[in-house]
Order: sequence, then C-alpha cells, then structure tokens
Amino acid sequence: EPPSTPNDFSCQTQDMRIVTCTWSQEDTYLYGRHSPKYTLSEEFSQKLVPCIVSCPEQCSCSWDIGQQRICNVTVTVENPLGKKTAMDVFNVTHRIYPAAPFQLWEECTDTEITLYWKHQNKGIKLFCQTEVLHPDGKVEVHNSSAMHPQYASVTLSGLQPYTEYTARVRCGAVKHFWRWSEWSEARTIRTKEATPSGKLDIWREITPVLGGQNVTLFWKQTPSFQANGRIISYEVTWEKVEDDSKPESICFSSVYNSTRISIDNHSYRISIMAKNNVNYSLPSVLIIPRATGTKEELSGSELKEKQVTGTDDGIFISWEPRHIYDSYIIDWCNFPMLQPCDLQWKRFGPNTSSALIYSAAFVPGVRYNFHIYGSVANRASLLEKKTGYLKELPPRLDPVVENVELTSNAVTLYWDSYPTDESQPGFVRGYHVYVSPLQEDCSLKGSKKHVLPDDSVLCKYTIENPEEKRYTVKHLLSNTKYQLVVKAFTGGGETPIVKFRYIDTPFNSNMLYLLVLLVILPSLVVAICRWKMKWVQECCCPVIPSPSKSKVLSFKGFKVRSLK
Repeated sequence: EPPSTPNDFSCQTQDMRIVTCTWSQEDTYLYGRHSPKYTLSEEFSQKLVPCIVSCPEQCSCSWDIGQQRICNVTVTVENPLGKKTAMDVFNVTHRIYPAAPFQLWEECTDTEITLYWKHQNKGIKLFCQTEVLHPDGKVEVHNSSAMHPQYASVTLSGLQPYTEYTARVRCGAVKHFWRWSEWSEARTIRTKEATPSGKLDIWREITPVLGGQNVTLFWKQTPSFQANGRIISYEVTWEKVEDDSKPESICFSSVYNSTRISIDNHSYRISIMAKNNVNYSLPSVLIIPRATGTKEELSGSELKEKQVTGTDDGIFISWEPRHIYDSYIIDWCNFPMLQPCDLQWKRFGPNTSSALIYSAAFVPGVRYNFHIYGSVANRASLLEKKTGYLKELPPRLDPVVENVELTSNAVTLYWDSYPTDESQPGFVRGYHVYVSPLQEDCSLKGSKKHVLPDDSVLCKYTIENPEEKRYTVKHLLSNTKYQLVVKAFTGGGETPIVKFRYIDTPFNSNMLYLLVLLVILPSLVVAICRWKMKWVQECCCPVIPSPSKSKVLSFKGFKVRSLK
C-alpha cells in the first residue's frame, strides 16, 4: 500500500549545531527494493539534507547545520505506490534538548548534601531539576540554575543524619524551554553521623537475693529515639541514691539489649546511654527502691490477680488511673514457660487507663501474666496484676477420679489433685459430672439431659467452683451398673467424652431389713404363737378320755350280758 504521512515529525538540537529530526512511520508491507525511501531537504538553503536515515523503532536523521538558525525541513517518504511529506519549521535556539548531566559527586554533612554534576551544553544557559528519594518513599524536587560553564550544583538541606538518599538530575534550556534532558544516573548518598537524639526506653526486673537484689536491665530503641548513626555500644551506670559513692559502669556491644547487675539493699540510680561514632545519647534513668527484705514488696503477692479476656486483636488490659503518676508501664513475658521468658514492656501516658496488648508471639492456650506499674520521677510501683489468654482452649486432660465412696443409692467422687493453674490452656471454670445406667438412658432427679452423638442420654451435673473437687450423685438404683465421667471445662469448652469409669451399686440392706421385718419376723411370731397356744391348752385344758375307749370298762372275762 502507499506510504502514510510521517507522524510526529520534529527536529531538535543539543548544541545548536547538530540537528536531529525524528518521526514514526506505519508499515507499508513492501520490502526489498520496493521498501519506503526517505529524503530530507532544507528549503532556506535549497539543499538536500546530508544524513542517513535509520528506522529501528523510530526514524531519525542527524546533520550539521553550521551557523544557520532558522530551518524549514521537509521529510519525504515514497515507494512504488505513492509519496507523502511532512514539514517542520523551527528556530534552532527554541529546540534545545540538553544532554543528560553526568559525573555526579557530592559533599555532605549530617543534615545537608551538596550535589555536583557536569554538563556538555556550553554557551547554553540551563536550569536543572534534582529529584530526591527519601527512605520512606517520599519524593522531593529541587530546582537550581547551572551558573558555572562546566558544572552545576544544588544544596539539599533538612535531611536526617546517617540516612541514605537517592538523587538524579535533568536539565532544560532557560530561554525558550523545549524539553527536559534525560535523567542522569541515580546516585545514592548517605549523610554523616550525628549525636543520638532522644533516649532509650529502659525497664527492669528485680529479684531479691540474700543481702541484696539482682536487677536485670533491658533497653530498646523506640520511634522517638534516633540513633543518627551506627550504635557501637551501650553504657550502663549505677550509683547509690543516698550517698556520694563512686558510680560503677560497664559497656556492652551493640548486639546486647539486656544485662544483670547485683546491688545491695540500698536505693540505686541506674542510667543507660547509647553511643555512636560521634557521641553518647541522653541518659535514660531508673530508680531502684530500697529493699525491705520481703519478697512481697517486689512481687506484689498481696495484689489479687484479675482475669482478663483475649480477642483476635490482642489481650485487653485496663487499670484504675492514679493522678500522681506521670506514666504507666505494662510488662509481660512472650514465652512464659521458658527461661529467659523474653520480657516485654510498653509505656503509656498519664491519661491512659487501658490498652490492647498484642504480640506476634501470643498463641491460644497459653496464659500470659501482666504487671501494671505506675511511674513518677523514674520510680515505678506495682499497681495491679492481670492474667489472661489470647484464646482459651478446652483442658488437655480430664480430672482423674482418685477416690469413690459408694452406697446403694449414691456415689461420691473425688479428684483433689486436678490442677487449675497456668498449666491449663484456659481458666478452669468448673466441672461436669456425667452419669448413666449401663444399658439404658439416664433420668436421675436434679440432673440435666446430655445427648451423645450416638443418641444415648446421660445425666449431667454442673459444678461451677473450680476448687470444688468432689461431688455426690444421688438417687441411684441399688444393685445397678453405672458409667460415669468427670470433665473440666474452661472458657474454651471441654473435650468430647471418650472414656467412662464403671461402678456397681451394692444391694440395698435396708430392703433386707424391711423384708425381715415385714415377712420373716411376723411368720416367726405366728409360729411361736401357735406353739404356745397348744402348750397352754395341754396344761390348762387336758383331753378327757372317752369311757367307751377305757380298758378298765372292757369286761372281757364276764359272760353275763346284763351285768356287762
């Protein structure tokens, strides 16, 4: 097909001598000797432009115009099927496209960077744009003029010490701005170190020992603390508050964030500082109170531990605020079953009375203990203790029935050794006792029905006191086999029933007594009475013999009938 008109035809220069014209061309699907032919001509000089056209992606052609300033350039494209042209009339001084700045270098302090670069556009006044990328992703743009004929510079101020910034530069003509140059290569620059600003966040754990106290110290950097360099060490200093004794101090490498010191029973002032290559930070101070020799003062064992509830977002802690404190601290262990337990702490302002504590180390089924302290003038006092779970789980083990007391119509179960402490995956709220005759459903008086997955029915009794570890099931039938089980439950429920204990109620002896009283004893009485009546009758009313039966009156030897 015939060629189309060259698109986006324009010309520009970097030094007002070499002009480069560019354009884009659509495919004509003709190749070889029939492919498009390009020619450029300049009308004012009445000459063909002496350049070789190159069309890898975009067509371009460059040539030396000498001292000419006004140009009228026409590009012609033709093939055997037709010809098209495009024209550009321009003033060379209005089409300056500077070369990209090169050879960047810098001079810097802790808060300023002066960036230098070279340029090739001699005799052309340029203004330049410097793009600065901050560590947080923020981009700043600074404008400057290139006053020196061979290089230019810009000063970037208000920067953070010992921080990396990435900068690049581009320039354009001051007069008759045409377009920006290409960006220079990006250069990454780090400002110099400065004295650390702010203070470390420090905390302690106190353990009473014979003759004194062991104090484990912890420290960490917070968002308000700026290292302003590479921290190379930490310095810990402690001295008695009451007298002017010489302070003791020790330095630690930057890889450490805790240490343990031993002190006597006096009150001590402890300070911790961070050090970089320039100087020390301001000291963070803790006052360790005088020990009284009682562990209760340190552990707060007289404070009752209150239960708290966890959520998907963390464990909610609240406390009663006191106006005398200037801050509050909550501490806890990320791994309470391990030693060391990875003690953590968090500070809150004086107007705060609750917090949602979250840690990536929190897992369901583990009890976490929280201590709430009030702090004033660097002295901390234990105020409250809380304990809770991120999520409660059912007990892992069932109570073991250690003793059984049986009667014909009741059974008493004991499970005294069952633990209700932090070893459980939830707070033990109480117990359920399940009972049923072996071959039939249960319907004992005072119980609730509990249906198993196989549709069999158990009798269910609830004990809501976790420290009540005995229960008596009444109204049983004598001489009957029962199945029973004791289950503990927490806020996370209880595990399914998988195993029963079996008992046989004895025969009811009261029924035997009743049988004796109502049947055997009356029969015996009747028999005795009958025997007694016969004896009395024989004694008091003997039997009188019949005369006709008497041997005395038989007269067998007499023959005289009349006398007989």
